[in-house]
Amino acid sequence: MSFPLLISAAELAALRGSGQPLMVFDCTFDLAKPEAGHAAFLERHIPGAVFADLDTALSAKHGTPGAGGMLVAGESDTPASGGRHPLPNREKFATWLSSVGFSNGMQAVVYDRNNANFCGRLWWMLKWCGHDAVAVLDGGLAAWQAAGGDTAAGEEPAHFQANFELGEPLRELVGTEAVLKNLGRVGQTLVDARAAPRFRGEVEPLDPVAGHIPGALNRPFGENLGTDGRFKPAHQLRGEFDALLGGRDVATVVHHCGSGVSAVPNLLAMELAGLGPTRLYAGSWSEWCSDPARPVARG
Repeated sequence: MSFPLLISAAELAALRGSGQPLMVFDCTFDLAKPEAGHAAFLERHIPGAVFADLDTALSAKHGTPGAGGMLVAGESDTPASGGRHPLPNREKFATWLSSVGFSNGMQAVVYDRNNANFCGRLWWMLKWCGHDAVAVLDGGLAAWQAAGGDTAAGEEPAHFQANFELGEPLRELVGTEAVLKNLGRVGQTLVDARAAPRFRGEVEPLDPVAGHIPGALNRPFGENLGTDGRFKPAHQLRGEFDALLGGRDVATVVHHCGSGVSAVPNLLAMELAGLGPTRLYAGSWSEWCSDPARPVARG
């Protein structure tokens, strides 16, 4: 059985006991204190989990992305996007997956302690690399523990090297040039996942410029979750996104946020609602506002 979107704690427990090839990833992170994610992992995690650090495993070193977000020939470290958390190119990411023992025949399960914010990044990246069998643990580590799931502490033994082979992308990455070219056109609907005060430009704790891309709609990513930390039911998500889009074509949606991370829960929620897949502008506001020639809206 393959899980391509969400997996419950009970389903994960059954999967772990089934003998099906599986790798669990802990993506816990703290933007204000980057080392806190690994510290939390060492304190408690699902047994056998691999720690996937946002800064070192799921982001590239800062640099200039290749044209159209593609790898520049001969430049193996060229990131696939700009912004505060540049996407590593697919080849670089595949090398990391292989190094931790992940192979194409495995089911991936990703979780965090951050309302699916950071583990969503890994979910999307695996889809982008052609791997469909990846699911977010609904409710994260808290849901696992509430269901009686066991935990471990300390480092996990290293896995043997694997050979993860890239496939055709299952999700679409959009670059800054494409967003700028289609700005204001009916063929592009931008959805910004940042908190409303940041979207309106009232505060900006992370980037040098406050505001948002002109014409963007605002859907803070936390609105996809209920009070229990799990994703809302599909019918509720469908109603909320229908209201947000106001009749706009779902196929035109491009998600973004501050650095391409917290946008993913919106993308995942739309798929849970039967709307999608949609596209991701990974460079997001941090890449957009890096050039003063690009327009900025406030309010």
